[in-house]
Amino acid sequence: MLTLYGAQFTSRLLLGTAHYPSPECLQQAVEASGAQIVTVSLRRESARARTGQGFWALIEELGCRVLPNTAGCRSAKEAIATAKMARELFGTNWIKLEVIANDDTLQPDLFGLVEAAAALTEDGFEVLPYTTEDLSAAERLVAGGCAVLMPWAAPIGSARGLINKDALKTLRAYFPDTPLVIDAGIGTPSHAAEAMEMGYDAVLLNTAVAKAGDPVKMAQAFAKAVEAGRLAFEAGLIEPRDMASPSTPVAGTPFFKIDHAS
Repeated sequence: MLTLYGAQFTSRLLLGTAHYPSPECLQQAVEASGAQIVTVSLRRESARARTGQGFWALIEELGCRVLPNTAGCRSAKEAIATAKMARELFGTNWIKLEVIANDDTLQPDLFGLVEAAAALTEDGFEVLPYTTEDLSAAERLVAGGCAVLMPWAAPIGSARGLINKDALKTLRAYFPDTPLVIDAGIGTPSHAAEAMEMGYDAVLLNTAVAKAGDPVKMAQAFAKAVEAGRLAFEAGLIEPRDMASPSTPVAGTPFFKIDHAS
């Protein structure tokens, strides 16, 4: 059972809602994935004008927990303002906090992220920060009140998978009791399974499903991969070895002498 800020979920797969070919495809993909949390990007203009009502109605029909995000924000001030509008529009204290530093990599601005996270937590928000695998930033986010961390696997939409596995393993080991959700850069179901095998609590993705040839089938594939990875982690993976280890031990097995003369 996945627990985030006291709320429990049976699915460990979170889906974004952008880039789908059609609203119908989005709906079918979310249903096929079994996801119980979907992220929604909020722009100031749509919040003020209450535009896009058809899209919001579709999101409500899915029956999922809505996790608004501050995608596109370039400063702590902008992210804080967007989060407050999201709370008013969606009636939730949950916010996926994004403060972007670089237009090419969409890497998080860790300084602005920590600043915004502390301010929003003090204002009653339950913050899920999109961060990197940087350990010092993670420490400051947790100290600032974040009870969940969302480190990237790779740059958003890059589909490169877990590009810094050692650092991600260190982060997992350093925060054994903090829910960690891999966010961004996942390209294949095997990437998602690998993250779950490392002990991460959930995976959030968008592009790998939305831009697949068949988003509905890909959503199903990711759902199964996340479940398989979690089961493998819970079962206990064997450690890799440099040398072979026979599945049938030689010691203690009988040997029979063959008499070729008979």
